[in-house]
Amino acid sequence: MPLAAWLTLAGALLANALWQPHVAAPAPSPPAALAAPPPLPVLRLVALGEPELLARLLLVGLFGPAASVGMAGPAAWMGLDYERLTGWLAALLELDPTGQAPLLAAARLFGEVPDPERQRRMLAFIRQHYVADPMRRWPWLAHAVFVARHRLHDLPLALDLARELAAHADPAGVPAWARQMHLFVLEDMGEVEAVKVLIGGLLASGRLEDPNERHFLEWRLRQMEQAAGDANQARRRW
Repeated sequence: MPLAAWLTLAGALLANALWQPHVAAPAPSPPAALAAPPPLPVLRLVALGEPELLARLLLVGLFGPAASVGMAGPAAWMGLDYERLTGWLAALLELDPTGQAPLLAAARLFGEVPDPERQRRMLAFIRQHYVADPMRRWPWLAHAVFVARHRLHDLPLALDLARELAAHADPAGVPAWARQMHLFVLEDMGEVEAVKVLIGGLLASGRLEDPNERHFLEWRLRQMEQAAGDANQARRRW
């Protein structure tokens, strides 16, 4: 039997094992009995030297059985065991490190559920795996900052995620707005003086090779200093 056929068969068997039989309900919801992922060595053995292909087959197995209920909206994923789900997403990344689908699913599918605890679990998953490949994975951590800031309304978490993004971001591949997200979060937190110090440090460091980025930060610093001066004048009038 050709290798591709063996892999297809193996992927189908594993996909079938992901979801336990469940009784259909009038309102569709995904089955909660998501099986735990096998150990990574077992998955590599099943892959027969084609881990990327197996990862794609398993993605179909992971998402396919619930695709019909996915149209019901983010709440449809509430029945999933998120600990096991995270294990599967991590295993898929190990099999195919350059693949973006597991992080996309964590950010835009399973992370959209109306449950802060599950959202935080997906944000933690994205953060954990960002460092292994910042050049490819920074968009998902930037999205995590957005979720923490605007949906969870957890500014300390948003700041931690934004700092993690900036700490490992390469200016050659990560845009300035993403590398500077921590500045905007600090400003939201009212830490204006801290933002001014950080911007001043960036400008003095000589690391800003993009003139547009430098001009933007200089403009932002002047704007903040002017706002602070206007506030001081208003207080003196009182």
